[in-house]
Amino acid sequence: MGSKIFLDANICLDFLLQRKGFEAADAIFERIIKREVKACITPAIVHIIAYFSKKIHSVDTVKKILLKLLLHVEVIECSHEVTITAIASAMPDIEDALQYYTAIHHKVDYFVSHDKGLKKEAIPVLPVYSPNEFLGLFYN
Repeated sequence: MGSKIFLDANICLDFLLQRKGFEAADAIFERIIKREVKACITPAIVHIIAYFSKKIHSVDTVKKILLKLLLHVEVIECSHEVTITAIASAMPDIEDALQYYTAIHHKVDYFVSHDKGLKKEAIPVLPVYSPNEFLGLFYN
């Protein structure tokens, strides 16, 4: 297995809800399912996915979707110390900071997100890539 990537909530939602115009998420998940890359998310991402998926699907369907997702994606935890580091960081978006610094703590290689603000705030130790940029690094 290759690199370890962190998937922002919108990347998961693009794939799970098959959002039009965001097909790069399909290609990323294809690599995850083939075990070419290892993917991780936090419990907060699971919460976000559940919230938005329940607007479209029944609770039973959402549970099935989440359980299937978790066959391929690892849930990583955010400690008290990482939470303090994230809040004290220069990042103005606290939710992004929590995800980002959790990924750093777990030694993730790439952070995949559509969030341009997060990309600007990222530090060199963990680059933030759009789905297309990430795919371009390895698969073009």
